[in-house]
Amino acid sequence: MCGRTACTLAPDEVSRACVYRDRRGHRRQPRWKDGDREKYRPSYNKSPQSMSPVLVSQRHFDESAPADECVLASMRWGLIPSWFKENDPSKMQYSTSNCRSENILQKKSYKDPLLKGQRCVILADGFYEWQKLEKNKQPFFIYFPQTRTPDQDPEDHQTKSVEGAPPEWTGWKLLTMAGLFDCWTPPDGGEALYSYSIITVNASPNLQSIHNRMPAVLDGEEEVRRWLDFGKVKSLDAMSLLQSKNILTFHPVSSVVNNSRNNNPECLQPLDLNSKKEPRPTASSRMMTSWLSSGSPSKSKEAGVSERKEDGKAKKKRESSGTLQQWLQKKARTK
Repeated sequence: MCGRTACTLAPDEVSRACVYRDRRGHRRQPRWKDGDREKYRPSYNKSPQSMSPVLVSQRHFDESAPADECVLASMRWGLIPSWFKENDPSKMQYSTSNCRSENILQKKSYKDPLLKGQRCVILADGFYEWQKLEKNKQPFFIYFPQTRTPDQDPEDHQTKSVEGAPPEWTGWKLLTMAGLFDCWTPPDGGEALYSYSIITVNASPNLQSIHNRMPAVLDGEEEVRRWLDFGKVKSLDAMSLLQSKNILTFHPVSSVVNNSRNNNPECLQPLDLNSKKEPRPTASSRMMTSWLSSGSPSKSKEAGVSERKEDGKAKKKRESSGTLQQWLQKKARTK
């Protein structure tokens, strides 16, 4: 399952981080759907029923738009079916924050949106998962490995511009998760509510020790394009993208994230399970630390530690958490 995420980028940063190529290979920067920019709030600790940034085909809102044209929307986490009869969405009797890929065609709540092409990509810095231990649960933060070099300026995240095209984003690489959405309008009238469910699959080998399920991750621009392009890629063909992928990295975090009301950088801070103190940083954790320190959504006081040299897989894992440390430290310095 996936019950908590983090998305700390400001609205304009989310847009720049989602630059994509259309069918003709042209680089395009998605705009926010009218009014949705203001509905989105960056957060270190997003839970179901909160609003999250979602990438969708513009054709869902404008029938004349090309199906491969993308737009950003703010949608509620927890799908409310269009046929739901109550006036209060909180009266849903069952959870729809996740939907199992194996059951999509067996449940009306998910089958209808799928067959209508209502596919979306949920955007996040990463997601949290809890490992069951003998007496308690240990939370982990799980995300894409980051490829930035440690000496790259964390504020230099919009460089390499090609004339006539949006600049290339070199900041934190957002996690892209496959989802379904629906549009519900209260029976007594009122504003339409767009909501989504994250599709889950069996956990990849490197995550099985934490949990037996994981979000269906879309790896790279081409997979994202195919999932969103419902005009060209039919729903049953798109389902082939819903695979367990052994590509994510992770680190343990403090139990402060257990309470969804806690919304600060400590939720993401790498934790040394032996000493309960900050571990030595790695490239990805330094990047996240530096990125979070550079701006939205709030400022926090975090201390940095140095990286020691290490070979093999252990070094790669440390590089991931080290970039996180950089982002957090940069936010503290700009307070």
